[in-house]
Amino acid sequence: MDLLEAYRRSLAEFVDRVDQIRPGQWSDPTPCPDWDVRALVNHVVGEDRWSVPLLAGRTIDEVGGRFDGDQLGADPATVAREAAAQAEIAATHPGALDRTVHLSAGDTPADEYLQQLLAEHLVHGWDVAVAIGAEPRLDPDAVRTCARWFAGRVDDYRRNDLVRSGVRVSADVDEQDRLLAAFGRDPDWAPGD
Repeated sequence: MDLLEAYRRSLAEFVDRVDQIRPGQWSDPTPCPDWDVRALVNHVVGEDRWSVPLLAGRTIDEVGGRFDGDQLGADPATVAREAAAQAEIAATHPGALDRTVHLSAGDTPADEYLQQLLAEHLVHGWDVAVAIGAEPRLDPDAVRTCARWFAGRVDDYRRNDLVRSGVRVSADVDEQDRLLAAFGRDPDWAPGD
């Protein structure tokens, strides 16, 4: 599957899950121990908002602190939809994926950055789904695209404490569960765990 199509699908799935959050679920726990549902969605919305200027060639210093703090306001689902739509436009802009993106980790090819965003939306989309009791199955083609990319980076992510290690799954689990475990998630996580 084409990277851009996988990214688009991950955006759509994430927004679909946000649309399913009921009013009383925003403070529910997620597989990310430090984030409840609202904090997790705020994190991803912040990533979507950051992607727009970064894919346009801006630096972190140029963007400054405008995406700090609460991004969700009183209507988080609408804000998430709008941020995802703007992120998709930025990623599909002619030449956007040929650029270099100026990240805190250093200059990065835009297509590598888009792979990172794909992973963010897939994994955190699953986080939201299991936290609110929604369908946790992810687009299998997007999972496959992400898994191929992440296989070459998992050691770096672990070394830099970007994912938890030590999650073991049996050899017969599907590709989604292997990907989730690689990102430090227990595929059987449920609220109250």
